[in-house]
Amino acid sequence: MKAALVVSHGSHSPKTKEEVLVLLARLKKKSRIGIWEYAFLEIERPDIPEGIALCVQKGATDLAILLNFLNSGKHVDEDIPRIVREARERFPKVHIRLSAPVGQHPEITALFLDLLKQK
Repeated sequence: MKAALVVSHGSHSPKTKEEVLVLLARLKKKSRIGIWEYAFLEIERPDIPEGIALCVQKGATDLAILLNFLNSGKHVDEDIPRIVREARERFPKVHIRLSAPVGQHPEITALFLDLLKQK
């Protein structure tokens, strides 16, 4: 079964988690993927290993980890790939793939141009 895990940095601000939950609800509405979960790199729970395990517990066999990070950096280039490698070892029967950060998506230019139009 296909699953998606939205991974964000994490923050002490409760607003951050609320925004992630709103994003997740929107994604669930527009997708046919059966399992949608979220996780945080640090500060908030669930953390990434917990989020992956939750997806697997719900029946995930094909897991897309979507990075809710704008750009590359230590977390995107080192920390998260290490966590994903460990998850692949823990769940060898689950196909786990990791997206690029949002800022590398070809439509990011259109998004920023749209933001210029907003008041």
